[in-house]
Amino acid sequence: MSDIKFTRALADPDHALKPAGRPGPLGKPLVLANDGLPEEEKAWFCDAYPTASGPYKGILENFLNWARSKSLWILGFGTGCGAIELRPLMTSRFDMYRFGIQPRPTPRQSSVFVIGGYASVKTLKRIVRSYEQMMGPKFVVALGSCTINGGMYWDSYNTINAIEHYIPVDVYIAGCMPRPEALLAGFKELQRKIRRGECEGAVKYAENFEWYKANQKKVIHDWNMPDYNY
Repeated sequence: MSDIKFTRALADPDHALKPAGRPGPLGKPLVLANDGLPEEEKAWFCDAYPTASGPYKGILENFLNWARSKSLWILGFGTGCGAIELRPLMTSRFDMYRFGIQPRPTPRQSSVFVIGGYASVKTLKRIVRSYEQMMGPKFVVALGSCTINGGMYWDSYNTINAIEHYIPVDVYIAGCMPRPEALLAGFKELQRKIRRGECEGAVKYAENFEWYKANQKKVIHDWNMPDYNY
């Protein structure tokens, strides 16, 4: 499992983050939204591209992956009926806490992003921003048919029908809607993949940042936030 590192100019008195110097989406120069912010607000956002670093080697990496799989702090992003299936997991009947799964209120505290329900163009902006604010390593679970491929809204003018084109997805849980048992099975599969070192979505996002950002900007026309929201 790889962590994400960022370019920081330590020589700057305010430690502002600097661009990594790569071309922007579709080969065009990247115009960071931070450029239009007041000086006191520029330090609130990241002006650097994410860069990936390789995993540790041997038994240390195996231990870290085991520990990560046993401590899944989830950020639930429910836009429709998908959010309903998360609530029963907290009850004694399903008891997700016994698997080391704990809901958290903010992206900064979370390691698993659960997206349930349809994703519209309007909510995609919030999905991207929440995902980028999460610390690495981080994982994404697509919950339900609407999230995975648009479901009954697949041909809607305002619904995303391929969420993996905008952020990387580690586990898909199909259904309309999946029962809590299916959601638990999805979390167990996520844990197995983490232990095997197969959940490298955050690294994939960093390595293909321009491609993801170009896809995001094709559908989000009122782009009024920094290109990278770390």
